[in-house]
Amino acid sequence: MSIHKNISPEEAADRLAIRELIDRYAHCADRRDAKGQMSLFTTDTNFIVFMDSQKAEPTYELKGRESLAPVFDNLNIYQATTHFNGQSTISIDGNTATGESYCIAHHLTVTEDKRTLMIASIRYLDIFSKQDGAWLFAERKLMVDWTETRRSAV
Repeated sequence: MSIHKNISPEEAADRLAIRELIDRYAHCADRRDAKGQMSLFTTDTNFIVFMDSQKAEPTYELKGRESLAPVFDNLNIYQATTHFNGQSTISIDGNTATGESYCIAHHLTVTEDKRTLMIASIRYLDIFSKQDGAWLFAERKLMVDWTETRRSAV
């Protein structure tokens, strides 16, 4: 991790914009705004999911913004989700950046006879691209480090 003694106003603005991008992604997920979530990605994006972060091969990989719709729409199987974003590290190089961010995601399923809560510890490994003054995800690797599923009280 680097220490920033002096950063330019431009770098500070870029860092804030990237953090807001990460937070908008979680907000759109929790509000079931698939179109809003998709708009946060470059048109030629890569979205790679590792349901087990210890495995070398991804569970699946999607290419292009339009391919993301079914994945983001799939959140509708849950009654509610809450994504808590944690620490993140960002390295900026001109109009590109890389980063890692942590998230604890809660997924609530409700059926007639029970409520189930699945909690996932997620890390995102990102490549960002600044296009027309806005930061977007050029690549997002979703790494699931662990999950826990349990009954949830009313």
